[in-house]
Amino acid sequence: MAAASSTIRTSSSTLSFSRDKTPISPFRPSFLKLPTVYSTRCPTQFLTSTQTTTTSHSSGPRLLTPVNASSTTSISTSTSTTNFHGLCYVVGDNIDTDQIIPAEYLTLVPSNPEEYKKLGSYALCGLPSFYTTRFVEENEFKSKYSIVIGGANFGCGSSREHAPVALGGAGTVAVVAESYARIFFRNSVATGEIYPLESEVRICEECKTGDVVTVELGENRLINHTTGKEYKLKPIGDAGPVIEAGGIFAYARKTGMIPSHPA
Repeated sequence: MAAASSTIRTSSSTLSFSRDKTPISPFRPSFLKLPTVYSTRCPTQFLTSTQTTTTSHSSGPRLLTPVNASSTTSISTSTSTTNFHGLCYVVGDNIDTDQIIPAEYLTLVPSNPEEYKKLGSYALCGLPSFYTTRFVEENEFKSKYSIVIGGANFGCGSSREHAPVALGGAGTVAVVAESYARIFFRNSVATGEIYPLESEVRICEECKTGDVVTVELGENRLINHTTGKEYKLKPIGDAGPVIEAGGIFAYARKTGMIPSHPA
């Protein structure tokens, strides 16, 4: 027989008790638990601005100098003057996270610079055999393709944060796709590794691997210098400053949402 229970009503709340007067714990659904994400970010390769400055490339994640939590300085939307220029690597629809970084390499820890490099060397190594051009050449850690162009549902599959981290580790600065799996888009922003940009048309059918392209965030467009065509991109919006800061935790520290690490 189920244990009897009683209810006591007060002016502010209702408390339930079992027969032995033990309060019944409130139900907390598992979906309220927030996922763990990495806050590392690879320095951007082939990154230029309107002042034509470039960033140097190091072997590990960029270490950001945090702003004091008491500072009232806000992040400027530098994405309005940011351009990416380089070779593109073209893939099709439904590129899943196991193709981006196979599960056997998920033991690598991105916060370790050496293992971060290794993650980059395995980026997109799970693609089917009909992709005859390797994204990262054998015995190399970086890819010569700084921009990936994809079709629909890019980044589908498991929710592994390693997928955008591996692409960032390989030197990718942006992915331009027709659409994304939501979790991949979110992980890209949260880690600050790559810009997940959406195209308004199927650019993957008009560009080829090895084409020279420029992505202009301020103008929301991609220029294919090889074919001479231009394509409209959807604005990155509020995600831009978060990615530029190096991820959600770096952004929160820089804007004073959470305390900065001591120097």
